[in-house]
Amino acid sequence: MSKKPKKLGKKPKDFTAQIFKILSREPSKSFNYKQIAAVLDLSDTKSRNEIIRDLKILKAQDKIHETEIGKYQIISKAEYYEGIVDMTSRKTGYFVCDELEDDVFIPFINLNHALDGDKVKAYIYNRRSSRKPEAEVLEILERAKTEFVGVIDVQKNFAFVTTANAKMYTDIFIPKNKIGDAEHGDVVLVTLEDWPKKADSPFGSVIKVLGKPGEHNTEIHAILAEYGLPYDFPIEVEAYANKIDTSITEEEIKKRRDMRDVLTFTIDPKDAKDFDDALSFQILENGNYEIGVHIADVSHYLQEGTILDDEAYKRATSVYLVDRVVPMLPEVLSNFACSLRPHEEKYTFSAVFQLNNKAEVLDAWFGRTVTYSDQRFAYEEAQNIIETKSDVIPAEISLTGSEYIVPKPIVEATLKMDELAKILRRKRMAAGAISFDKVEVKFNLNENAEPIGVYFKQSKDANHLIEEFMLLANRKVAEFIGKQKKTFIYRIHDEPNEDKLINLQTVIAKFGYSINFKSKKDISNSLNNLLSEVVGKKEQNLVDTLTIRSMSKAAYSTENIGHYGLAFDYYSHFTSPIRRYPDVMAHRLLQYYIDGGKSVSEEEYEEKCQHSSQMEALAAQAERDSVKYMQVKYMQDHKDQEFLGVISGVTEWGIYVEIIENKCEGMVRIREIKDDYYTFDDKQYALVGEVSKNMLQLGDEVYVKVKNADLVKKQLDFHFLRKRELLIS
Repeated sequence: MSKKPKKLGKKPKDFTAQIFKILSREPSKSFNYKQIAAVLDLSDTKSRNEIIRDLKILKAQDKIHETEIGKYQIISKAEYYEGIVDMTSRKTGYFVCDELEDDVFIPFINLNHALDGDKVKAYIYNRRSSRKPEAEVLEILERAKTEFVGVIDVQKNFAFVTTANAKMYTDIFIPKNKIGDAEHGDVVLVTLEDWPKKADSPFGSVIKVLGKPGEHNTEIHAILAEYGLPYDFPIEVEAYANKIDTSITEEEIKKRRDMRDVLTFTIDPKDAKDFDDALSFQILENGNYEIGVHIADVSHYLQEGTILDDEAYKRATSVYLVDRVVPMLPEVLSNFACSLRPHEEKYTFSAVFQLNNKAEVLDAWFGRTVTYSDQRFAYEEAQNIIETKSDVIPAEISLTGSEYIVPKPIVEATLKMDELAKILRRKRMAAGAISFDKVEVKFNLNENAEPIGVYFKQSKDANHLIEEFMLLANRKVAEFIGKQKKTFIYRIHDEPNEDKLINLQTVIAKFGYSINFKSKKDISNSLNNLLSEVVGKKEQNLVDTLTIRSMSKAAYSTENIGHYGLAFDYYSHFTSPIRRYPDVMAHRLLQYYIDGGKSVSEEEYEEKCQHSSQMEALAAQAERDSVKYMQVKYMQDHKDQEFLGVISGVTEWGIYVEIIENKCEGMVRIREIKDDYYTFDDKQYALVGEVSKNMLQLGDEVYVKVKNADLVKKQLDFHFLRKRELLIS
């Protein structure tokens, strides 16, 4: 007769993390079990015995030591680290630390009021029930952000603000006296002021009312406020900018290389308001070509140590939202004094190159100039010259709205520079550069900034012409300083992470593509082949997006590691100082070194680089959010329409579908797919029907309809209609 199994008692509680937390707060102090129990508000014998047991285990593991009988102190080499909290949307997080090989899971109970992005001190421990380590936040060293955007719910004596950010796991409590002018349901900007130890929610106050949810300006201002980005200039900054002398003087011209007589023109988007670069062209007596890359001399007006410079540095970049630009510099500079407008003399900073017919750079000169733009082209106009070799600009693409004739020297210059740019591009690709010509989603907006249509923007020869000469200037400026071994601001791009490339390989294999991992050159060649093979196919946007995500992020740094994506050993940003602060710093340093200056502090400029990289990332997030917002707004008016889309993501909770005709992406929740009971198969990136064995996997084409378009959360939910069945001939 078999024995009855013994009933298991309640599992002993593990106080390890709490003990560590208490001891680490006061590393020079010793505690006995009674003091620890008192801090934990425990008085029962069972808990005290478990604390005694855990203290002995930690001592045996050499993680704490006994300073006198029954008293314990933390050992400084204990397993706690400094790092960043990366929250999930499920109220749990990961502890990210450079010293640790893998990110460490943080259960909700161990967050201890830490929020996404916070810099924290954490203890790493191994759970008894699992081999995987877990982390507990011991101390919040620095909040990533203290201002949040959300909708206010006003009660009688208090209010709560709830954010749309899935990673913000708590609402914010607002006392009655800190609600201000906010009314129930308003979108507000709040600042987090305190989070009492035993409170479920942090305490905050309303600092700005942004408007009513769903209103256009409210949502755009909310996007900017979410990332701490401004949408107007302080009055004193505007006043300072308006007092700057923007006249062109003979005295200043004498200090510069005068290039006003050299043929010069700009090529920009048709709706551009600031023109920060121009090209000049002339044929030299020796038969070579002198091509000047002329950049607005912003640093002439933007003097260090002024409130205008402080504001520009703080912003670090212009922000390009769907319906507006939030400029780095006030309009008097960005659209007027520093804009290389046609038929106006301007102060410029130039990189002037002598090239032969093979597009080899035989000579380079850098310095301050004065230039005069003879012509302004839109990309479409320059493209027409390149494609037709004609001097006639048709009315339908003309900036003037009427047909006109382009002077012969400008036509010849455009065609020759296009020819040289194509050689430069071929050389770059042969050296291992990667061609990211991702399709950009653009919206046609009416006078109320509402989306009435979607179109796609792709780079053509005219775009590549400008791109190649800007790349040449950026590369040669960086090379000029870099070879002198002086501190400079580089635009760096590391090699891709192999794990990310393997993940990319797993996805693209489902479409019949592959990556060659033999060498660095083979990887870049196969990535280029992949990007060209998908052009025009249903999976193009998905593959383009996933390939970009597999790359490292480009950043600014004083430490030059080269630029992988462009295949350059030296690269900087020099060509857009109206909209990027690093370019302003590059101009200042270049002139300083031309004048014989000694190398500047690397530490000081590295800090400026990090700030610029951070602001660039925030601006990019805001830009993405504004596109998502417009996509949701556009789809609100198309709720009755059936759309064909591509499955762009598969998860255990459903599928993401990207509509082919407008690139809008939304989710179909797994429970909404009614023709079977589906489960997630992570090996095949698919949902599989239990009965039918029907598969919905990455790249499949499906028909959907809009179920819900949430402007505040910037989310689209779709009804699943059916899978598109491919006809087999």
